[in-house]
Parts: sequence; structure tokens; C-alpha cells
Amino acid sequence: MHAEKISEIVAHFIGLFGAATDEARMRSNYLDGARPREADPSLSQDEVSSPAFASNLQLKDYDPGVDYRSVSYDINYGDPRHFDGVFEETLKKLAEIASRDLSAPHFGANVYLPGEKEEELEVFQGPGSVISHVAQANMLIDDDHLNMTGDQPELRDTSFVTHRLMEFSEKADASTPFSSYDRVDTQEGLRAIADDIHEYIQAARESGATTMESGEPQIIVLPDNQIDGVSTYTYVNGQLVEEAPSIDDFMPDRGIATPPAEPGKSDVPVEQDGGSGNSLDVAAGANVLVNVVEITETAIISPVTAVMGNYHQIDAISQFYVYSDRDEIASVFNHDDSATTVANNIAIFERSTYVDGKPDTAEPAAETIFPTAWRVSVIEGDVSFVNWIEQYHFISDNDTMTVTTTGSEATVLTGGNAAVNLASFLGIGMQYDLIIVGGDILDMNVISQIALLYDNDWVRAEDGAPGATVQSGNNLIWNLASIHNVGANDRFEAMPDYVVQTQKAIEDRDAAMPSGLSHDGNFEGYIGLNVLYITGNLYDVNIIKQVSILGDSDDVTQAVSNILEHNQGADIKIDTGSNAVVNIAQITDYDSFGQTTYLAGQLYSDAILIQGGLVEHDTSQPQPNSDHLANEVIAFLGEDEPLGGSEDAVINAGHDLSWTLAQPADVMQTVVA
Repeated sequence: MHAEKISEIVAHFIGLFGAATDEARMRSNYLDGARPREADPSLSQDEVSSPAFASNLQLKDYDPGVDYRSVSYDINYGDPRHFDGVFEETLKKLAEIASRDLSAPHFGANVYLPGEKEEELEVFQGPGSVISHVAQANMLIDDDHLNMTGDQPELRDTSFVTHRLMEFSEKADASTPFSSYDRVDTQEGLRAIADDIHEYIQAARESGATTMESGEPQIIVLPDNQIDGVSTYTYVNGQLVEEAPSIDDFMPDRGIATPPAEPGKSDVPVEQDGGSGNSLDVAAGANVLVNVVEITETAIISPVTAVMGNYHQIDAISQFYVYSDRDEIASVFNHDDSATTVANNIAIFERSTYVDGKPDTAEPAAETIFPTAWRVSVIEGDVSFVNWIEQYHFISDNDTMTVTTTGSEATVLTGGNAAVNLASFLGIGMQYDLIIVGGDILDMNVISQIALLYDNDWVRAEDGAPGATVQSGNNLIWNLASIHNVGANDRFEAMPDYVVQTQKAIEDRDAAMPSGLSHDGNFEGYIGLNVLYITGNLYDVNIIKQVSILGDSDDVTQAVSNILEHNQGADIKIDTGSNAVVNIAQITDYDSFGQTTYLAGQLYSDAILIQGGLVEHDTSQPQPNSDHLANEVIAFLGEDEPLGGSEDAVINAGHDLSWTLAQPADVMQTVVA
């Protein structure tokens, strides 16, 4: 009851307030804004009404119902307002609205009121930096000693192979200026590398590019004007070719080191007729070293990019090989000279435009559509997308053996090592319609490849030894580097004013999208725009370093069999070569997904290719291994007490796989130092 009484009082008050308001409104409409007139003195208040006057008004009981409903008001458009002293400002605002010939605002309209804040642009957090450093290294020492005659094998000092490879490495480093860079994790370090490469390219451009006219491997430098444009350029040992060769056409036959194929299915028993035969097959080489890297970098996907600073693009490839394949084969053997060592430096520069692959079957719209809204993401500071991958191989396979026939089929495999480093990176970034970079863009792709091979072999025969077929070459050195940029070089345009206004609007958090941006032809058909604003610099860097080093110096002696009949009709094959040293690197860099890049600063485009190779004819001769140990080795061994005669040491590593996780601190040690 108490609540109903209060409700009745409130309703009664509101009803009186509404009646007073209506009375004031009626008076205003009747007087049309004029001042109230005084009562006519000729009319007497006591005048008697006419007898014909009649009133059909009927009195009704009091009804407390409320017929008034106020309009809605969005509180998000304003803070608590204080109207004291702002009456004049309100009149001025209403006068401005009236001068624009607009209808008077009602209470619920989204209009500015004194003391109320304007709508602020809501920004979102953009993607962060992605930096990956990968180092892969393989080190293997497989120096075997074998004597099939039963005598104690004579040890051979193979340290000269390591010394020669050290010299090869020094020559390769001097010819590949980009192989000396160390991994960096700062923007300053990346800029220092870019500046160093830029200076090197400028010096090469001023000195002039060299060509490979004689066909012999040598160092060449090609400026960017020869590898520019939207097309594909393929260079093989300095020569421009139409198509890159395939490694499958040059891969050496590894003989008995080839992995066995899967046996075919058969419904009947499989038999082999005949005996095993009298043969000897020796493979002291057949090593395979492979480095493979593939990087696909999209960083940030956008059809339109605006750069307020400079745009610096660098594409650099350096390839170098050094090998020595000088063999000494006894005259009694049949030496196969048809297969020699093949060394190829292959570089591919490709530039194309992005095609989404969707057929253009849409009918033209009756009315052109442009965006009317936008969503803005902001990254404060610099953004880096860096992929730094290094791969190393050091394989030593210097075998010393004395072989002979046994009267049956015998195979000797002391080589056949396979070392593989594989790295693949697929970077898929966020997709935006427009990217604005407040600073500079550094787009750098660098590939450095070095391949070293020492394959000097000695194949001897004792007096009376049967003849044999010897193959000491058939090696392959393969450096393949490819840089594929997506985005034409002619996409750069001058910075329009409305992009600068867009940057200022984002910094000021102005929610209104500039009209020039909304009518850009690149955004025709868009309903809204997804915009990314980077206040600092953008770094898009891909650097690959590959080094493969193989020492395969073999010393094979063919001995006479103790049993004379074992030498009759024997089929003997000796292979000390058939090695493959392979470096393959590919970078696919999506610079732009459209046809437009607005640039306010300068455009710097640097591209260089360095290809070279050296063929050494080392005359070093193998020496017997000395029985004397170095002083350092003696000092090292002297630290431990010798085991007693009754102490046994048993090592069983059959199920111990911990060695697979072990890596030396400095894989290359002094080889590439």
C-alpha cells in the first residue's frame, strides 16, 4: 500500500509537470514569440455570460496513468555534463546547425554537446616480430685401414688432407665476401650488414662487371641491371642459360653404396642359378654430402603498402668451389677416364607478380563500391622478420687398404657415407588491406655457398697382380641458389597526400576515415579496410650460409692372392671417387600481393651474383704414420692413471643413443677458421 501511494504521488507530479509543459507550449505557439498582452480593460470580469453559452465538458475521476515516454539516450556518447554557464555555447551550437539548413536535433541524436568528448578511434595490437636462428652441423671421421692378406695394415698419415682443405677454405673465404657474417639479433647489426653489402656492390658496379668468356671457372660480378625486371635469369658458372640443369642428370652412380631397392612381389619362389663367381668390388668413395634449405616468407600479406621512409632491397648470391682430383693409377689397371669431376655453380633470380588463381567471372556492379569503415592495428616500434640458417658438413673418409681376390664374390665398402642437413621454413603472416610503415623497409636476401673436395687417390698393384677396372673420378660438386621475389619492380608510386592524412588520423586516434583513402582505386569493391600501422622500421631478412667439406683421399693396393687359382678370371672393380657435394638453397620472398607500393623516401635496389671456382692439382704424397705421438697427446694421456692388469673395461653401446645428441662446440674447428 505504501508503494502504491508513492507511485500515485509521483505520477500525479509528472502529470502536473506535463500539463504545465503543454500549457507553456500552447502559449508559445499562440503568441508566436511575442510578449504577453495586457488584459483588455473594456472587458469586465463580472460580465455575465450569454444565455446561449453551453459547455459539454464532463468531469472524470482522476487517472494516475503516465502517457509520457522519453526517447532513448546512448550514454556512451558523453560523460556527465555540467550545464552551468554553458547556455550561450548551446545557443551558438544551435545557430550553427540552423545555418547549415539541417533539422533541429532531438534529444537522442548523436550530436556534440558541450562537455562531451568526440568519438575516438579504437586500435588493436598488430603482430610481433619473428626471428629464427638455425645452425646444423655434421662432422664425421671415417678413416679406415684394411688389409685382406692377413698382414698388419700399414698406417698412413692423412693429416695433409686436412691441411690442404684448410688452404682451400681460406681461398674460398677470400672469394666469398658474404660468408664471413655472423648471426646478429639486433636491428643495428642487420643495418650494418646491409650497408656493407651495399658498399661492396657499389664498388663492383664502379669497377665494371666481369664475364666468363673462356668458360673456365672464375670470379664474376653481375650488377643489378642485368638481373632486374619481371622474368627469370639463370646463370651456370657465369653463363646466362635458358634453363637450369637437373641434378638427376649428373648424380654419380654409387655402385655398391646405393641403398638396396625394395624387392618386387612374386607369387612363386625366387631362385638364383649359378655360383657366386670370382669377383671383387671395392668402393672407397661414394660419399654424399647434402645441404638443403627452403624458405617461403610472406611476413605481412597486403596488396598495398605505404612507406614513409626509404625502401632498400638487396638480393645477393655468392657461390664458390675448390677441388683437387689428381690420381695416380698403376699402368696395369684399366682406368676409366670417361667420367670426370663435374662442378656447377647455378644461380636463379626470378621475379613475378602475385596471381590468386581465381577466374575473373564476376559481372560489373551497377554502382561502384568503396570502403566506408576501417579497422586499425598498430605496432609501436620496429618489426623484424629474420630467418638466419647455417649448415655445415665436414666429412673425412681417407681409406688405406690392401685388397686381394678370394675366389668368391667379395665386396668391400669403406665409403658410402651420407650426411644430410635439411631446413624448411614457411612463414605465413597476417593479412591486411593496407600497411603503413612509418620508417624504412629493409628487404634483404643473401645466400652464400662453399663446396670443398679433396679426392687425390693412389691405386697401386703388386707384381703379378691381376688387372682391374679403376674409377677415381665421377665426382659432383653442385651449388644451387635461387631467389624468387614476388612483386614487380615498377609497383612503386609517389606518396599521395591522403595516406599522410591517414597516418596522422591514426596517430590522433581520429575515428573518421579520410575521404581520399576511401576512394583509392586499389580498394574498389571493398566494404571495409583492415589497416596495419607500424610506427618504426620493417626488417624482412633471409640469410643462408652453406659449407660442405669432404676429404676422400684413398690409397688402395692390389695384392697377389696366396692361392693362384683365385686370380684366374677374377672380375675386379675399384672405385675411389663417385662423391657428391651438394648445396641447395631457395628463398621465395613475397614483397607485395598487389601492384602498388607508395614510397615517400628513396628506393635502393642492389643485386649481385658472385660465382667462382678453383681446380687445384695438389702434388702432396702420402707418408707413413709416425709411431711418435705429439707432445700435446702425451701430456693429455699422462693425466690418467693406467689400468691395472686385473681391471677390465667393457663398453656396450648397442642401445645407447645419446651420441646422437652430442655436438662439438666448434664443429668446423680450424677448417673454416
